[in-house]
Formats: sequence, structure tokens, C-alpha cells
Amino acid sequence: MNTPLIGQKLIALMIMVIPAALAMYGIKLIRDALFYSATPDADFLWGKLLLGLVLFAGPVSFIGGFILHHDRKRNRVQPRFMKRDPEDDED
Repeated sequence: MNTPLIGQKLIALMIMVIPAALAMYGIKLIRDALFYSATPDADFLWGKLLLGLVLFAGPVSFIGGFILHHDRKRNRVQPRFMKRDPEDDED
């Protein structure tokens, strides 16, 4: 068995799992802020909502960028998502 390959796959898995866990925690914060505000005599928790939005949007965009970068390296994306060469834009 090739041990470094297993280590690389484990690192790639952790790169995907940690942001996913942060995004799940962000969803929990958003849900808590919305449901807490539904109770009478309770103020809206703007701080919790904004923190939840940041913790959701940041990791989701990181995972999307990671997948796009991975697919660009293997030419699996549509032409509109491919990087343009600087020579092509000089017209």
C-alpha cells in the first residue's frame, strides 16, 4: 500500500470536513436567532444571526472554490469557468 497517498486523501478529507462543520454551526446559529425571536418579549439576536451568516457563507464559498480549483486542474469544467489566458484578452 502507498502510505503517502492515504495521508493526502486524509488531508483532503479534513479540508472538506472542517468547513462543512463550521457551515453546520452557522446554520444552527441562524436557526437559533430566528426561533428565539419568535418568542414573545424577546429581542432579535442580530449578532447571532450575522455570525451565523458569516460562518455559513465563508465555508460554503471555500468548498465551492476548492471544488472549482480541483475540477479546473482536471479540465472538467465548462469553458466559461476556465481561466482565460492573458494573451487572449489583448485584442
